[in-house]
Amino acid sequence: MSAANLPPLSLYIHVPWCVRKCPYCDFNSHGVGRDAGLPEEEYITALLADLDQDLQLLQGQPERELHSIFIGGGTPSLLSGAAYQRLFDGLRERMTFSADCEVTLEANPGTLEQGRFAAYRAAGINRLSLGVQTFQPEQLEVLGRIHSAEEAGRAVASARAAGFDNFNIDLMHGLPGQTLETALDDIRRALALKPTHLSWYQLTLEPNTEFYSRPPVLPEDDLLWDIQDHGHAELEAAGFRRYEISAYALEGRSARHNLNYWKFGDYLGIGAGAHGKLTLLKTDSAGNLNGELQLQRRWKSRQPEAYLRRMQDPRGFVAGQQEIDRDELALEFMMNALRLTGGVSFEDLRRTTGLDREALEPGLSQARSRGLIVEDDVLLRATPQGLLFLNDLLAMFDT
Repeated sequence: MSAANLPPLSLYIHVPWCVRKCPYCDFNSHGVGRDAGLPEEEYITALLADLDQDLQLLQGQPERELHSIFIGGGTPSLLSGAAYQRLFDGLRERMTFSADCEVTLEANPGTLEQGRFAAYRAAGINRLSLGVQTFQPEQLEVLGRIHSAEEAGRAVASARAAGFDNFNIDLMHGLPGQTLETALDDIRRALALKPTHLSWYQLTLEPNTEFYSRPPVLPEDDLLWDIQDHGHAELEAAGFRRYEISAYALEGRSARHNLNYWKFGDYLGIGAGAHGKLTLLKTDSAGNLNGELQLQRRWKSRQPEAYLRRMQDPRGFVAGQQEIDRDELALEFMMNALRLTGGVSFEDLRRTTGLDREALEPGLSQARSRGLIVEDDVLLRATPQGLLFLNDLLAMFDT
């Protein structure tokens, strides 16, 4: 089997530090204040050493290009352009980038100075994801954000001046004190900045967050439905197509990295707390590739200090790993694929899992009977009702 028959390969890079932990955030992020000095040099060294260890898994496998890179956090824009230049020099020495490799950096508008965008662009970053969340001052304060609406606008202007023409704006809805009018105002102000992509998702109270232990008062369900219906119509009217439950994009500007997740593609994960999923070809007793697939997940030490200490640890950076059993594959695939409004092909199912269509029965039969899924000879997708009740739909494939 050649690399062309394997899922696309991406790279996720985690930067764990932020200025201040937001009360709704359950990501592996660690507040350090505005003036803390970060161990940039040491962390870049660790990231490249981490990648070297992961790449040992690919020895003897078909050579594969990187189709996308995503740098998330935390707040990756706390690191300097020089740090990213060194990182990307090291990445290119170790891996082959596809000719159109999408390279995204998450950025907080409150951490950016004018000169940083040009340095990020020079390092090889070609897409930004700006964590705006809302333009309303009162809600920015409730969410613990460190930027203002004006800073968000200035960040976009600076990014454009540096040559970025592809960027996402993160927006949240269902916020404490939000009305239909302020929710729509957020969308309109975001659209006025002319992004190519919008992630528009509802605030949820996640365990191990401040909001979970001290819940704010959130909008009632009727208001949430109104916000979602009117917001969806506003985005569609502006030419943004909803291609995933919480993602909207202009034509040709869907997030390639996230699409790879949702289509059950492969990704290496480096950095504190990063997760990866990799498809490997098994070998026979003679050491030859036999075409059978082995799917593996692995994850790295979460705490930044512990992660950095792993450079001197003979165990390496991996905190744990797990082979995905065959009887888990159908659910693993569907958990991602059914988020896509356009559905996924049965060819993607076969290529990424080794399963055929019959392996999804009786879940497909049950979902069809309840009007939660539609399919033809080529692809399957969740119906609008299925997207609304996605957890119920997924439960049908949990064997």
